[in-house]
Amino acid sequence: MFTQVAGEPPVKEPRRRNIDRTDLRILRELARDGRLPVTELATRIGLSKSPTQARLARLVADGVIRGFRADLDPAALGREHVAFVEVKLKDTSEAALRAFNARVREVPEIEQCHMIAGAFDYLLKVRTTDIREYRAVLGETISSLPHVESTSTHVSMEAVKDQLA
Repeated sequence: MFTQVAGEPPVKEPRRRNIDRTDLRILRELARDGRLPVTELATRIGLSKSPTQARLARLVADGVIRGFRADLDPAALGREHVAFVEVKLKDTSEAALRAFNARVREVPEIEQCHMIAGAFDYLLKVRTTDIREYRAVLGETISSLPHVESTSTHVSMEAVKDQLA
């Protein structure tokens, strides 16, 4: 089966499999600590090492676990300012979407970009050092992305919940 995202070539979907409670426990533990040794993971989920390794390998092979990353502290990096930007495009043809998507991927301050159904076309999560840097990124970079008609900014005051699992 193939899925097509607007403005992108079709992508083969990962194999889907049923995720049981034990798999969910593995995923929760690894979301908390991706460097957890398999022996400790096995102890926490109540299995021996071999079945835990087999399940972990299957979750990776099935594409449920896409990788292991460091969880960076934005405060330690001086990048605590988060803004969400609604972006409306003046052209939503496939070519325009592809052009916008390609340029967004080049902007390091944009952490996330979601195509949205509704009153605007995209929602961006932008992380900068402060409001001054954000203002420069908005004025010099985001506003000049291909086909941008207008933007509206919402500044995050506090991340109440920010997790995947």
